[in-house]
Amino acid sequence: MKDEDAARHTEKMKKIKAARDRMMAGRTEEKGLILVHTGPGKGKSSSGFGMILRCIAHGMPCAVVQFIKGNWITGEAEMIRKRFAEECRFFVSGEGFTWETQDRERDIAAARRGWEIAKEQILDPEIRFVLLDEINIALRYDYLDIDEVVDFLLTQKPQMTHVCLTGRNAKPELIEAADLVTEMTLVKHPFRDGIKAQQGVEF
Repeated sequence: MKDEDAARHTEKMKKIKAARDRMMAGRTEEKGLILVHTGPGKGKSSSGFGMILRCIAHGMPCAVVQFIKGNWITGEAEMIRKRFAEECRFFVSGEGFTWETQDRERDIAAARRGWEIAKEQILDPEIRFVLLDEINIALRYDYLDIDEVVDFLLTQKPQMTHVCLTGRNAKPELIEAADLVTEMTLVKHPFRDGIKAQQGVEF
């Protein structure tokens, strides 16, 4: 009976591989992607920084522009600045979370500075991947104009440059414009049990 099960499994895998090969044969186009990581669950920025590490490993020059978070010391910022400064440019435009600054005009000005830096990095022919960390928060609060951001990504982003935008509550216009959208769902979080953010896990 085990031999029969193994034979059925082998036959099934052959069919799956043949279908997969047919599918991959039709996927020949290359382009710089617009990627959106959103949703209430954890992992949006973490995934974005994972792609930054992939770019570094592949020798692809990249850049990070952080919105909102300000000068909060994070493991990813420390690592990139100390060990991969030549491979990845790192910019911080925010002054902290909106409930910390409590000054809408300052938040808008900081977001605008960040967006100007972001456009420069995206247009730089040397840069292949740009992570716009937490920009969705700036868009959600209308610190930046969603139509301006989407229009720039669709009409001015170089053909082979990838741009990843993270943060909760991505606006519908951005989702529509993106090539890939991932929504992180929240199933369980230790914060609900009174546990603060843990080093190495959340920052």
